[in-house]
Amino acid sequence: MSADSPGQKQGFRSMFANALRPKKSRQTLRKGSRSTTDLRLAARPSVDEPPPMPDLAPLQAHREKYKQMHANVDTQLGERRDYTTIIHSLGLLDPDDGYGPAGENNEHREPGEGDIMKLPPRLWARIAWYLNPADAASLAIATITLYRRLGPRYFLALDATQNYEHKLEFLIRIDQSLPHHLLCFPCARYHRRTQEGQERIKPSHVINPLFNCANAYNALNPPPRHRITQGRMLPFSFVQLVMRSRRFGPKYGIPAEDMGRRWQRDGWSFSSRFHIHDGRLLMKVTSQTFAAPDLPPSSQRLLLFSRDDYWPYFSACAHWRDGELMPACKCALGHIPSPRQTGGLQGVEHKVKDRWKGQHFDPNSLTTLCGFCRPMRRCPECPTEYLIEVKLSEDRSDPRSVMFKQAIVVTRWTDLGDGTSPHVPEWGAINGLRDDYDAFHHPHYAKRGIASIFEAAFTADALPGQRVISLNPQKKKLGEKGNSWY
Repeated sequence: MSADSPGQKQGFRSMFANALRPKKSRQTLRKGSRSTTDLRLAARPSVDEPPPMPDLAPLQAHREKYKQMHANVDTQLGERRDYTTIIHSLGLLDPDDGYGPAGENNEHREPGEGDIMKLPPRLWARIAWYLNPADAASLAIATITLYRRLGPRYFLALDATQNYEHKLEFLIRIDQSLPHHLLCFPCARYHRRTQEGQERIKPSHVINPLFNCANAYNALNPPPRHRITQGRMLPFSFVQLVMRSRRFGPKYGIPAEDMGRRWQRDGWSFSSRFHIHDGRLLMKVTSQTFAAPDLPPSSQRLLLFSRDDYWPYFSACAHWRDGELMPACKCALGHIPSPRQTGGLQGVEHKVKDRWKGQHFDPNSLTTLCGFCRPMRRCPECPTEYLIEVKLSEDRSDPRSVMFKQAIVVTRWTDLGDGTSPHVPEWGAINGLRDDYDAFHHPHYAKRGIASIFEAAFTADALPGQRVISLNPQKKKLGEKGNSWY
């Protein structure tokens, strides 16, 4: 039995013999050697004839096989993809991406007039009978063949008094084909624009017709408009022009940047700005006036209300009487610090108290509002938000002296709608024509305020965090019968 056998006992000589034996890792393969003790080196072929390399490593070959087996399987859902369905569904994902019918721009496609002529006129009339007047007129104007089949009776039906809404709906659909005209809603017809590309908002006492219309001065059928501030109105025609310019091109209207204005009236200074977001026109109006401290209630009314119509001087929606808008403004006026009496013992007492507390009284310091008038308020019945502030502003009425005074600032943000019709929910709500609008549950502003959207479009820094509360938390609708607003 050899010494390497596991059954052989290790002796003293065997221990030294194994210790002095060279390790296998130190054995070198010598050229020309006929024998070796390492069986792995003996089984290795000659260097002159290397073994054939495989096409892919085993791991890479496994990966390629896995890709071939799961090439059409969605990794997220585990479903097998059908590229034919994906290609055909591209035109159905979003109609605004410009995907139209396959042969829409094909000049060599066969016209569909032959297919239309295959159906008898009675069948086309039966199809139009199921449609409303606006859809039936749109069907009749689609092609000359359909017009010959249906005739002009559907256009004449739009002139009926009961079909006024359907006529407006039909005229709005052809708005893109009339860049030099503007839809007049009192007349329900298009008029030629007289100030094409030069339309500007002007004060109410300035005659500023955008087109020649017989109902322009008809008090019984006035054009739709919204009151921005005292003596400043916003006709719906300007909302049309801005939104048409965004949807169809510059020649259809004016840009939103040209709508902004600055003006002064009755001691108030105003500035307006407009912005288009998600297909709707947003408006911001900032109203500011200087206010003296410790105003009695009668002076507060003279400062806030106009003597002409008893509306606030600042911009407000149609629901300003219902709720806490005017009480919040009066509360903010009460926070303006008043100068102290410096004569006699009263002045000495104030000086001693200020010196004892280590502070200095400054009547022009920053004013902090309370928890009632500080939060931003949203009207629950229309898309309008208000923010009331008291700021230290420079009075430039007298150029010989530079003086800073406390001023009340009321900022209003509102949504004017998409500009297609004055019957859209936003325009009707801010003018008090609808009572089915819920601003706190509306999908556009349920999670984000109008002020945040507007300010984020112009400034990198958003507004400071404001608590948005309801303008009318008790939901009381008293209107002029209530006395809290005055």
